[in-house]
Amino acid sequence: MITKRIVPCLDVKNGRVVKGTNFLGLADVDSPVKLAKYYSDIGADELVFYDITASAEGRALFTDILREVASNVFIPLTVGGGINTLDDFARVLSCGADKVSVNSGAIKNPDLVRDAARLYGDQCVVLSADIKRVNGEFRVFAKGGREDTGMEAISWIKRCVEMGAGEVVVNSIDTDGVKKGFDLEMLRAVKDAVKVPIVASGGAGGMQDFVRLWKEIPEISAGLAASIFHFGEVAIPDLKKTLKENGINVRL
Repeated sequence: MITKRIVPCLDVKNGRVVKGTNFLGLADVDSPVKLAKYYSDIGADELVFYDITASAEGRALFTDILREVASNVFIPLTVGGGINTLDDFARVLSCGADKVSVNSGAIKNPDLVRDAARLYGDQCVVLSADIKRVNGEFRVFAKGGREDTGMEAISWIKRCVEMGAGEVVVNSIDTDGVKKGFDLEMLRAVKDAVKVPIVASGGAGGMQDFVRLWKEIPEISAGLAASIFHFGEVAIPDLKKTLKENGINVRL
């Protein structure tokens, strides 16, 4: 049985890790280098590094901090934020990233997904989809959740997977930072649409939210969270022990 992955997320703004609610009200947390090393040491399976304002500010991702983060971790590292071209892929991979996450860049130029998958392989291309309900429809948002694209999310995700995205991170804006549990309805819709690994993101408030996620949707590959890990509300070793006790296969 494939083990389920626990993935802390570092949302980085101006060189610091921040966290908000529903993508708003960002508060300072810590140094990304310090946090990344901590998570690598205590048993996180992977790490995600998002430069969350790169797209909105129309600039390239901060590569100096990324290099330092990558040199301090010994687990797979996914990097996103301001990824608009194949040169951006090359730049972050050369800094030590294992996978590259695209969102706004793919919305502007969907061929980026296909071209990157051909060049680097499907396993390197992660589609990060920021999704919010608008009039009862799952809608794709761009620029760090600031801009409604008007696109229906499930068909968009299917299109990107067909073009070569090897993994999908489903970011529910509705549940982000609310700590009431993952958006199971949204995750089920994505799971029914594509057959690549899916990472659940947005809404984890405690260990039981991870247990419920995998009891109800065992096909989900990974659970991603930020604030509950950053603020010490859930320790990753304790979470993995609880998951194991509930019959969910994790790497201890």
